[in-house]
Amino acid sequence: MLTPDRLRRLDRWLGAPVAWLASAWLALRRRQARADETTGRVLLLQLSESGSMVLADPAIRALARQQGELPLCVTLARNAPALAITGTLPPERVFALHVERFWQLPGEAWRLARWARRHQVRTVLDLELFSHGSALLGVLAGARRRVGFTAEGLRHGALYTRAVRYDQNVHMARNYLRLVATGLDQPAAWGEALALTVPLRAGDPAVRARLGETLAARLPEGSLIGRRLVLINANASAWLPQRRWPLPAYAALVRALLARHPDLVVALIGAAEEHDTTTALAAAVANPRCLDFAGKVTLPELPALFSLASLMVSNDSGPAHFAAVSPLPVVVLFGPESPLRYRPLGNARTLSVGLACSPCVSATNQRRTRCTDNQCLQQIGVDAVLAAAEATLGPPKPSALYQVAHHAGQAGEQPAATMG
Repeated sequence: MLTPDRLRRLDRWLGAPVAWLASAWLALRRRQARADETTGRVLLLQLSESGSMVLADPAIRALARQQGELPLCVTLARNAPALAITGTLPPERVFALHVERFWQLPGEAWRLARWARRHQVRTVLDLELFSHGSALLGVLAGARRRVGFTAEGLRHGALYTRAVRYDQNVHMARNYLRLVATGLDQPAAWGEALALTVPLRAGDPAVRARLGETLAARLPEGSLIGRRLVLINANASAWLPQRRWPLPAYAALVRALLARHPDLVVALIGAAEEHDTTTALAAAVANPRCLDFAGKVTLPELPALFSLASLMVSNDSGPAHFAAVSPLPVVVLFGPESPLRYRPLGNARTLSVGLACSPCVSATNQRRTRCTDNQCLQQIGVDAVLAAAEATLGPPKPSALYQVAHHAGQAGEQPAATMG
């Protein structure tokens, strides 16, 4: 299995020398000096994290408006379903790379090269941050115009024909817009005035009704009438597990919310492989109104689930970004990464303590940290998160959103956290 750490090592020890050889080959052929005048069909490379798909959405839509057609996109197969969250790119515009094993890499690269040439790709926009692998895929795609990020000491030689300075002091969505502007021969200010927003999606009404019934069936009274739903995402992807707020803190938060708001129901969400986390959290809370809902919702169904909820509390991970397609208020806990760069585009309130060592991940270290004691999150107190949650929830009250019944005939003292 190609774990995140293995992919990082592969990119460093294999990707770097192969990129150097490819740069030398391109320099000899001087391909970067040829036929770079027209943009033509555009291919996006976005491989690593599913939440970045949402952050790139304003840039993708701006590109489509300018070009008159949607771009193509290459991503890892495990992240492809995340594109259904925004609905901007239909499946037929997406190439999914299946690289769960090392031996799959050559065959998938060859398959991509043929697919890109069949679609006559002329421009590649590499949305990854300083990945040799994605830069090489741009070369394999056969595009004459290849655009990617650059920074001091983090260049990819001749693999890019145009380079855009990565600015760590602005939001990632704004960096993506600057990349698109360069790829489309637009002035630097072209995307600066565009709003960093994502179109709202209501979700499938049938899915919404089914999810409501499933949740109601798990409650002792079998009904959500007069209830408000709070979603808890205590997980974070394997790319950066240090983003997890401690499980005992989540348990204390959920117990406090349920005790102070008798009308609340809490659903613990996550992928099926994160079931161990949600099971442990549900056991620690030990309340019938705390439901383990991991693996019960697919990514395309999340907008429907968001439409049922009043609030979500989440680590800095995919679901916090996915919620941007709904009006759902989200409290997001930041530690190893900075909300300045990765604040979700939706109705988000961020919490962080701003330690000197934070953020500890960046483009320069492949978003990897050796930290084994994430004080940046441990020092976010339960009281601070509770206060942020209750600032949104307000006093207990029934909500018309949750008129779903499941029966016949009815459908410790801590440093103060900074709030953003």
